[in-house]
Amino acid sequence: MQSRLTPALETRWTLGVGTVTIALAAVLAARLTAWPPNEDEALVWFVAQQPLGDLLHTAMGERGGAPLHFLLAHVVLGISPTLGALRLLSAIPVALALPVVAALAGRLAGRRAALVATILIAASWTTFFHAIYARMYGLFLLTTALSFLLLLRALERPTWSRLALWAIAALTAIATQPYGALVLAVQAVFVAARGARALRNLARPAVAFAAVVLAATPLWVTYARLADRFDVGAGGGGAGELGSPGDVFAYLWSTLGDFTVGWTPAEIVVALATLAGAVVLFRARREAGLLVAAVVLVPMVALLAARSGSGLFLETRHLIFALPFVATALAVAIIRGAELSRVWAPIAAGVALAALVAGEVAWGFDRTPWLYEGEPAARTEARAAAAEWLARRTRSDDVLLGYEPIYLDAARAGASDWQTFVPRADARLAVRALRDAPSLGHGVWVLDASDAYDPDVVRLTLPDRSPGPRFESEVFGPFLVIRSREPMRTPERFLQDTVLVSRLGRELAIGDSWLNLETAKAGLRQVRRSPRSRSTSSS
Repeated sequence: MQSRLTPALETRWTLGVGTVTIALAAVLAARLTAWPPNEDEALVWFVAQQPLGDLLHTAMGERGGAPLHFLLAHVVLGISPTLGALRLLSAIPVALALPVVAALAGRLAGRRAALVATILIAASWTTFFHAIYARMYGLFLLTTALSFLLLLRALERPTWSRLALWAIAALTAIATQPYGALVLAVQAVFVAARGARALRNLARPAVAFAAVVLAATPLWVTYARLADRFDVGAGGGGAGELGSPGDVFAYLWSTLGDFTVGWTPAEIVVALATLAGAVVLFRARREAGLLVAAVVLVPMVALLAARSGSGLFLETRHLIFALPFVATALAVAIIRGAELSRVWAPIAAGVALAALVAGEVAWGFDRTPWLYEGEPAARTEARAAAAEWLARRTRSDDVLLGYEPIYLDAARAGASDWQTFVPRADARLAVRALRDAPSLGHGVWVLDASDAYDPDVVRLTLPDRSPGPRFESEVFGPFLVIRSREPMRTPERFLQDTVLVSRLGRELAIGDSWLNLETAKAGLRQVRRSPRSRSTSSS
């Protein structure tokens, strides 16, 4: 599938890809700290700074996901314990992914389409957000793109050395994110479809796939634990729970919008163009078309099969591995459509590309404006004041609900090294965290009325309210920080107080309060059924 270019054209193509990569890296460097810290980043911050043994226990034994990212975060934070350093762990892989994606798209559709696809990916909100967002998805984009590229290279000449390189990349992708398993399934379907006419061509790839599946056994166990973890449900910012075929298609439609332009009229045009590009690609380069089809259809079938009773919540980021293929099909459509204008083809392609890039940037700005223009100054000041309040009052044995960003700010402001964080959305894990705590000191809760993901509902003030006389509280702009006046001592007491705080949060229309309330109620039922509920932690 690889096309040959003259040295001059090869140099121009390399310069083009390099320019796009450098431009994206410069923008990421300028905006690295514009986005305020969020709960998922706080989780990585606190978990990754644990001793290595505790980190592996948490990542592999409790939280069940992304062990490679947590290990890399542990190293990065050991060198520079800053949020900027943690975010570089996303930004650098995304910048490195662009040349890999360009090479992958070049093999699929030729160098001109690859350059157009690279520009589209660089401007995509999905790329930009996950290059800043300090989770594993930038690394996931890099490792999955590399695994696809190395697979195509290995299939051209299936030597053991080439297959071994692909196997390493595939294992890295699986260790980065549970949806690496879906990527492996896509690749298996593609290899099987490609080699259906010549079974002898499947022998070595089949051995390599079997080796990857076997080597990833500890990860399969970890991810099975993850799949069984949630008993309340969690979402936010995505298409929501996949409870019907309509939900699955709505999720895929939403993902296409986040990859490109999410307003319905524009998205319809993009969807039709992407489909047309995929058809053109299939007719011109059958194997490339097969791979694009597998990337789209295998996840669709898997989600339709898994949706029933799964409580599955997905967001765009879980299918980020499909972004290069969507962009490639769209690039093919732009180039082939422009060719219809004959002599005006370069201008037509340039206009279409510029319009799409402008639409992607506009969609990103609409989706998360703070990522582009920065957090409102009033909220920044309120965060700092709330963090300072917590840093002055809390102790190391305090019990904190969730991984609120305010905790991260407070830790950077000199707060004690807290020992006990109680997860939201998982009653079993919450109870386990409470029972395993060496002591249960004062409870700490944060209610946040602002939502960086939905600027239409942002509130920068809250009334000064308290859940009751057992609590001290202080309001800082959109943040209400609450701490119990007495130590918790037992899991039951903390969960009871969480119910009171969550009910106040619901009265104040705080988004996470319903989830916290359901988790606390489920946890109370669990501890009251167990004889251990009467035991107390040392204080």
